[in-house]
Amino acid sequence: MKKNQLYKAIQKKWEKKNGDHNFLKNKNLKIKLHQPTFGVDEIAAFTEQMITTNVTMGKEVERFEDNYSNYLKTKYSVSSNSGSSANLLMIAALCNPYNKDKLNFGDEVIIPALTWSTTMFPLTQYGLKPVFVDCDLKTLNIDLNKIEDAIGPKTRAIFIVHIYGNPCDMTGIISICKKYNLLLIEDSCESMGAYFNKSPVGSFGLMSSFSFYFSHHITCMEGGITVTKDKSLFESMKMIRSHGWIRNIKNKAKWKKMSPNIDPKFLFVNEGYNLRLTEPQAVMASIQLKKLDMFVEKRRRAATYYKKKFKEFEGDFFYQDETKNSYHSWFGFPITIKNRKIKSKALCDYLNRNGIETRTVVSGNLAKQPVTKLYPNRVSGKLENVNYIMNNSFSIGCHQDITYDEIDYVYMKIKRFLKKTL
Repeated sequence: MKKNQLYKAIQKKWEKKNGDHNFLKNKNLKIKLHQPTFGVDEIAAFTEQMITTNVTMGKEVERFEDNYSNYLKTKYSVSSNSGSSANLLMIAALCNPYNKDKLNFGDEVIIPALTWSTTMFPLTQYGLKPVFVDCDLKTLNIDLNKIEDAIGPKTRAIFIVHIYGNPCDMTGIISICKKYNLLLIEDSCESMGAYFNKSPVGSFGLMSSFSFYFSHHITCMEGGITVTKDKSLFESMKMIRSHGWIRNIKNKAKWKKMSPNIDPKFLFVNEGYNLRLTEPQAVMASIQLKKLDMFVEKRRRAATYYKKKFKEFEGDFFYQDETKNSYHSWFGFPITIKNRKIKSKALCDYLNRNGIETRTVVSGNLAKQPVTKLYPNRVSGKLENVNYIMNNSFSIGCHQDITYDEIDYVYMKIKRFLKKTL
């Protein structure tokens, strides 16, 4: 089958399967939290790459990494099989015995209590101690005013998370890092396409991670990437990503000298994993990257429309405040209840019954999850804000495919619920 014929065949099947996404016309559909961003272009490119049989990590992965570095205006990018793996690579590189300023067993790393589990897990896997800090009630990001209280004699780093695409106050965080000589790491998995002071999120820290999971701003089904300007960390991550092997690094000479009697084709110098992205995923991701700015703009328009429609509910709810001097990329649309008569579970159950998907904001208070009892950690303060968010907040879809008609429908259902409840 020729390339053009393949494209047309895929297009025909796609239109048959996904032709009518109009919720108001098709009541079997749901207003989803997330809608995958890929379509015929990505499926065709993926299929074409499969046909070549060149599927394991190679030139297309390298090309995508270069494209991502150019987009983010950073020097080095290391792709991986997930955003979780991207976080793992960062911490593994920082704990690498070859790293002159490495993190050591028992060192503390400050993280927000409002985050996903994969911010914490790489820390505990390498014997580091997470220190949970409360969130700001309005921005949902780590509370800048509570970070210094959490710093102790063993604190070595701050691992920030830009919650739901809302950039943290990087001016304040960088100032704290400089004051206490702390490493800055960014979890940017929910915030692709966001900016702070006109600089892209993920360009501030020593390293930063991004996710290409199907629900994120762009996708290659599964996948992630870690960026850095540090050459040594870059080479460490490339080895760790692929079995601790030197095969994929450019500077092999120094490693060969260390072990001249071992075949350099099979020389393992580091602890490692198999975290590699595939070639079909890479070509898919390259197409997606070109569409990222468009996707983010659509999400921003949807969020603006939500806030306009929901203005009459401001006595009952409040919504995520955009950080000053930032450009929010809206991973979802979080809503926090301030009227005590409204119960979050009752409202979410009602919305779900009416075809509107809802979810907890990130994972709620991660410090309360059972897994934290298994590993050393420290809680700074009472975490009052994140506890409130956990009990009184939820999020709804704010993706690139949501329509104004669907948002009108959400508005109408919430209004009807409030009329019955209050």
